[in-house]
Amino acid sequence: MAEESPDSAYHSNGSSLEEEAERMEDEEQERLLSYWQSVGRGHQVDVPRDMAEPIQQLTRNNSPQERQTIPFTLIQRKEKLGDLLYEKRQYGKAKWACIKMKEKQYEQSICLGFMKLMRYICEQNSSGLYLGITIPIVTIVHTNESQSAMTQAVTVAYYLPEVLQDEPPHPFDSDIIIEEWPSTIVYSRSFRGITNEDSIMREINLLAEILESPELCLQDTFIIAGYTNPAAANRHNEIWFLQRP
Repeated sequence: MAEESPDSAYHSNGSSLEEEAERMEDEEQERLLSYWQSVGRGHQVDVPRDMAEPIQQLTRNNSPQERQTIPFTLIQRKEKLGDLLYEKRQYGKAKWACIKMKEKQYEQSICLGFMKLMRYICEQNSSGLYLGITIPIVTIVHTNESQSAMTQAVTVAYYLPEVLQDEPPHPFDSDIIIEEWPSTIVYSRSFRGITNEDSIMREINLLAEILESPELCLQDTFIIAGYTNPAAANRHNEIWFLQRP
């Protein structure tokens, strides 16, 4: 029997290693997709198979050092007995990738909107590149005139990283629009947990009670800032009131 040459053994082992790495990659992708699909069912959202790769990319690049926080200038911190009640901040003029959603439930809107933005971030754009994670992902919500309930229409938005602000990549998804938002002063209060119609209205009413002059802010438009993805169990969120221009 002819002996296997060192070269052929090397190629054989190399192929085996590559195949094993590919198998593990596929298994990880399936595990992540299955997890997201399970979470999606809880929000009455179907997570399609074509989300497997964007989910894996986003998960890999979701370490704190990989995330770029949206820059702002801190104007004031309001505290009481050592607890932070709210922060007053100024966010500069910037470009955002935005998508309008109008599902029956708020959770459905943010999950579906976030998935569309994930595809844009994960190479489905004119640059063909992974764009990078910025936090928070924000959702613009509206209430009725009496501020007793939310309307269904929301806008989910992703802040373009600093290096892409001048020339944002074009989305392949025509539902995603690149908008330039003006410089804005916000009043921000942190809260944790799920975000739905009830929890958002509760946080709106709470911050309205805490602010000395809530009438200086828009009365029917608010922002939910999410620092963790919608699949996370214990999310870090903020409610933002927008100061009138």
